[in-house]
Amino acid sequence: MSNVFAQRRQKLLSLKALRGASPAPAHTEETCPACGGTVKRRDLVAGRYVCPLCGHHYPVGAYYRLSLVLDRGTFRELDGSLTSNDPLSFPGYAAKLDTARRRTGMSEAVVTATGRMGGQKVAVGALDSRFFMGSMSAALGEKVTRLVEYAEKNKLPLILFSASGGARMQEGILSLMQMAKTSAALERFSQKGGLYISVLTHPTTGGVTASFASLGDIMLAEPGALIGFAGPRVIEQTIGEKLQEGFQSAEYLLEHGFLDAIVPRAQLRDTLLQLLKLHGKGGGECAK
Repeated sequence: MSNVFAQRRQKLLSLKALRGASPAPAHTEETCPACGGTVKRRDLVAGRYVCPLCGHHYPVGAYYRLSLVLDRGTFRELDGSLTSNDPLSFPGYAAKLDTARRRTGMSEAVVTATGRMGGQKVAVGALDSRFFMGSMSAALGEKVTRLVEYAEKNKLPLILFSASGGARMQEGILSLMQMAKTSAALERFSQKGGLYISVLTHPTTGGVTASFASLGDIMLAEPGALIGFAGPRVIEQTIGEKLQEGFQSAEYLLEHGFLDAIVPRAQLRDTLLQLLKLHGKGGGECAK
């Protein structure tokens, strides 16, 4: 009976993953935004949405991203119905939320779940830039916090994939409060010996960068990801200096010690599996 439920969960995840990957007929072609080359859709799909010409990593949906790293049939979503409710009665916000939900099939800009990787149970979350540019709402902060607390309670390794434009302006100070809320939850998780792996994808900016995305015990990123707090123009106007070209790229941040590694999408699952095994050999709290 458990196999039947596992197959149903996997089928549901697969359907949502296809929606998140923006499916189109295999014979169609696209122009790569990085190199300008023409790429066939079937080649993109086969390459996990990485340009075969230049290696550009396309943004992908949260369900699809999780399907790439979790063992088949182990995905179980947490707090799937938790969503924003327009706390400030911001003009037009409720209608935009409804549109985003119908267009993406998601309740919020983050998917949180449990699953297994190489048989190891993990708590995972992924932000989705298709939903309000992955901006941090009160509901997103609550879902991330609950995931961290679930990982702490059940002594599970925690993996978060970030992709965000920052705070959600329609929720004002309530959005900014999520920076402290998620960071405090991660501090409690860390004090209990929990392992937190943060994976930064394109783009990760604003309040998400300034909070939970930057607090990983291990910091990974996809190639070419834009990672920063404010935009280059705002920084230049503030400090009165011209910034170095590409200073907010994953490659620049790796060179300056902000990241531990840049991992191509095709290698990410194997890298995460290796890190989980190393943590288990080290006798961490999550491995017990």
